[in-house]
Amino acid sequence: MSEPKIALVVGAGDATGGAIARCFAREGYTVCVTRRKVEKLEGLVATIEAAGGSVRAFGSDARREEQTVALVEEIERDIGPIDVAVYNIGGNVRFPIAETTARVYFKVWEMCAFGGFLMGREVARRMEPRGCGSILFTGATASLRGGDGYAAFAGGKHAVRALAQSMARELGPKGIHVAHVVIDGAIDTQFIAEMFPERYALKDRDGILDPEHIAEAYLMLHNQPRSTWTFEMDLRPWIETW
Repeated sequence: MSEPKIALVVGAGDATGGAIARCFAREGYTVCVTRRKVEKLEGLVATIEAAGGSVRAFGSDARREEQTVALVEEIERDIGPIDVAVYNIGGNVRFPIAETTARVYFKVWEMCAFGGFLMGREVARRMEPRGCGSILFTGATASLRGGDGYAAFAGGKHAVRALAQSMARELGPKGIHVAHVVIDGAIDTQFIAEMFPERYALKDRDGILDPEHIAEAYLMLHNQPRSTWTFEMDLRPWIETW
């Protein structure tokens, strides 16, 4: 009997992360999903199981080294070797620079970059001896350029992009595919619907990002033949200015 295929999604929220988890579950993966509070995963778990998928939920703070180490260890020991790991935690907050506290800046960096490093390191330690696997990081417009009021977010997202670049150069020759996905535009979420109704109105024109379509891109990256690996992919609606 073959080992189960395992996908780890750190930051399996209600939009992109949840869609990625559902996508891999449909492909036969046992999906390990994490959020800081495990009870917030109940809806996602129920949806995946109702569709016949296999899912395990974990409460874990991605910013805490001991929790990330324990999470990866438990999955590898009790469920199976991780085939693909996705880091999907954001930190999109806006403050004028004079009002950005040290606490805010540090917390956003922890969420965007430090947690990505911890997950990437722990998963790489397991994948490297096996010589295979994918590690995928979710980026944003702020990964490429800083915006007015987004010093903390841009700093964190620039950092995780640099992390992904370094990991790709080190781990690619060892058989591990590391990729960074730039999500450039509004995503179809309740937050966008409530806070930016004029933007959300573009949904009928395919003018905002559909989480399910984003998830398909992650699956494609994981399934790419190594003769044509992509490091960076940017996804945006056809009418998005860039």
